[in-house]
Amino acid sequence: MEGAVYLLCAATALVCSGLLLRGYRRSSTRLLVWCGLFFLSMALENLILFYDLIIVPEIDLFAVRTSVALVGVILLLVGLIWDAE
Repeated sequence: MEGAVYLLCAATALVCSGLLLRGYRRSSTRLLVWCGLFFLSMALENLILFYDLIIVPEIDLFAVRTSVALVGVILLLVGLIWDAE
């Protein structure tokens, strides 16, 4: 059950990312790209979490998961600062 939650979270973040990037293609609003990349990194982080805790629990991927999440937050922060009007 726990693994299903991680996969559903990853799928939800991936769908959000896809919708945001599709919205960027239609409107060319740069903030949508940054938000889409953030959600893409959150989807990747959830997939790594699933792999870490469910598939191979004996290997600790905490640093990798945290790094991916940090990159996503930095992307979002850069986008918010860069596109501030």
